[in-house]
Amino acid sequence: MAEAVPRRPAGSGPRPRYVKRFTLTERLLHWVHASAFFVLLGSGLVMYIPALSTIVGRRPLVKDVHFYTGISWLLALAGIALLGNRRAVIRAVREIDLFDRDDLRFLTGSTHSPQGRFNAGQKVNAIITAAFALLFFVSGLLLWLGERNTDIRLAGTLYLHDALMYLSVVIVTGHLYLALIKRSTRHSLRGMILGNVREDWALAHHAKWLEPNNEAAPAAAPPSAGTPAAAPRA
Repeated sequence: MAEAVPRRPAGSGPRPRYVKRFTLTERLLHWVHASAFFVLLGSGLVMYIPALSTIVGRRPLVKDVHFYTGISWLLALAGIALLGNRRAVIRAVREIDLFDRDDLRFLTGSTHSPQGRFNAGQKVNAIITAAFALLFFVSGLLLWLGERNTDIRLAGTLYLHDALMYLSVVIVTGHLYLALIKRSTRHSLRGMILGNVREDWALAHHAKWLEPNNEAAPAAAPPSAGTPAAAPRA
């Protein structure tokens, strides 16, 4: 007697196709940076807010955690970029550095303008994040050196470090809202966790990335039931 063939539930529709958006190297860079940021933010707030400083105590230990996390963060990012997929890193930098007319329209409010793998807002966020990271590191290093030699202490360094902290909290709050709460954009988190996103979502939000001539994505053909997703190049 032949075995019964299991049927898919009625109305389930075709299986979604997925396309690769981020390589492992790109995802590691993101998560190492994010993890270090929250450790630095938490330890910095303990030193900055008297009430937290009193509750936690052990200020020298917290200060060491803050400083050496900053050093480890820089070394880890450099190591991942150098030892990982350098082509992917260079490609991402070039994409972020390129702004076209659609990007300018997006930034002026026309958010339905076709976008590439990174939309214009993500490009601006990446550039600001990189600039802030550099300023954080330089100002933090100067503060650390200034405690050991007052002759090299620069006026305004502490104010710069604090201002960067306030601005970063605002930017990260917006980033978390888009990644975790806003329904139309939170699917992008899958790309940063697993590396791939649904093809229909990518077509809606990053249409230029999925153009037929773009080697980073499969040809924009309508998906059919049971058809495996194409394997784009890393």
